[in-house]
Formats: sequence, C-alpha cells, structure tokens
Amino acid sequence: MAQITTLDQLEALYKAPHPIVAQKAISALEPHSQTFIQHSSFIVLSTQTAQGKMDISPRGGPAGFVQVLDNEHIVFGDHAGNNRLDTLHNLLHNPEISILFIIPGINEVLRVKGRASLHDDEDLIERCLEGKKRPKLVVKIAISELFFHCPKAMLVSHIWDSEHFTSRDILPSLGQIVQDQLGLDSLE
Repeated sequence: MAQITTLDQLEALYKAPHPIVAQKAISALEPHSQTFIQHSSFIVLSTQTAQGKMDISPRGGPAGFVQVLDNEHIVFGDHAGNNRLDTLHNLLHNPEISILFIIPGINEVLRVKGRASLHDDEDLIERCLEGKKRPKLVVKIAISELFFHCPKAMLVSHIWDSEHFTSRDILPSLGQIVQDQLGLDSLE
C-alpha cells in the first residue's frame, strides 16, 4: 500500500461531491444556522498553538450559551474551567478558529469558521452570564464560513442511542487517570 501524497491520488479514490454539497458553505448566518446555534448546548473548538499544533477543546452550557450578535458575529463567555487557558493562549497567537455546534438528540451538526477576538466589554459580558455567574471575558467570532454537516457520523456512532452507551466503569475517575499518568501517589 502506497502513501497518498498528492491531490490527484486522493481524488482518484473518491467520487466528486454532488454540486450542492460542493457549494454549501456560506459566509454568514441565516435563520437555520441561527436557530441551530441558539439551541446548541455543546461545542467543540479547534485552534492552533503557537508551535503550529492543532488543539481542540469542548465547551458546554445551557442551550444558547453561544449568543448570535448578528449574521456575521457570535460570542460566548469564558467561564471558570481548569485555568490552563489553552484555547485563549492559542487565539492570542492565531485568531483562526473552527467550531462544531452540536444539539443533543439531533444528528446534523453545524461547522463554523472565523476569526476570534477576546473582550472584557461589559455589554458582551452581560449577554454571556451563566445564571448570575459572570465570565472573566468573552470570545467574539467574526464568521467567515459555515455549513451544515450530514448526520452520517452521528448515525453510525449511535451517539444518542442509550442502548449503545458505554459503562463509565471502563475507566477510573479523572483524578485517578491524571494521578496514574503523572506517576503521582495522590493528587493533593
């Protein structure tokens, strides 16, 4: 088996996408994507480290924790987490960001690309409260491209089907995992 190293080699393995699929990326939010974002309670962020390595990070909150500002901008609060600040460091180095929006129970996902900026603007912070909790800052994204992604990955993974859920018993607690990975006697 040879390594695939050229576009010609790669594209020879696949049929050309349907013209609608090839053209489905748009540059601004419209009603369907706005509705999807307003109902999403889980996102996955993709950024790049200062060393050029790709990084991903999950974020979650009540449906609508990502706010639609207008058809070209969205914003979400950076609420307390582990304080590593990986994503925020990455965005200061390179503001390019990709976001995968997920709504539990819905198999389609929304993919959004854009440029992020960090703000401590009081009006934006007020939009991104988590109950009464204020984020330290907000991440604002100027959208450059978005499209809905087909449900195949969600369907074949059975991600929403409780009959296919894996028991939590396969792994110890997160604290125990980190302790084992670092070779520590205890996490104190």
